[in-house]
Amino acid sequence: MQGKTVEESATVMHHLPMPADTNVAGAVHGGYLLKLIDNAGGVAACRHARAHPVTASLGRVDFLSAIYLGELIILKASVNFAGKTSMEVGVRVEVEHLLSGVVRHAATCYLTYVAMDDRGKPCDVPPLLVVSEVERRRYAEALERRRVRDAARSGSS
Repeated sequence: MQGKTVEESATVMHHLPMPADTNVAGAVHGGYLLKLIDNAGGVAACRHARAHPVTASLGRVDFLSAIYLGELIILKASVNFAGKTSMEVGVRVEVEHLLSGVVRHAATCYLTYVAMDDRGKPCDVPPLLVVSEVERRRYAEALERRRVRDAARSGSS
């Protein structure tokens, strides 16, 4: 199977929240933001594998800044690691204040997806071709997160 670069599946999505997406203070609900993060991550995973991605895990989410009604949510998703049937996708959430143009980092999340074939069975994904130093660093960090998850599942440290 021929490998794919990070760039080939990188995804950028934009979303303008509506009042129903916010709490009484006008801030976007965290759960709603998680849905957007999963959507963006799933698109990147599908573009890499060209198969149906299923969310296997959602890692630590760091909410760094509240997002308010009227601010544009920008989701940047890219594959950090590809195994046999699974992929780690990192999603960076930025927010643009549309009137001032100021952009800030609002959240970061790492998700693991498993590629599924048309019968609902896990299928192989292309290897990830890391090109830049940043991609190599993200790949190494994803391997470490995978090692920690695997150790936690097996009950060892």
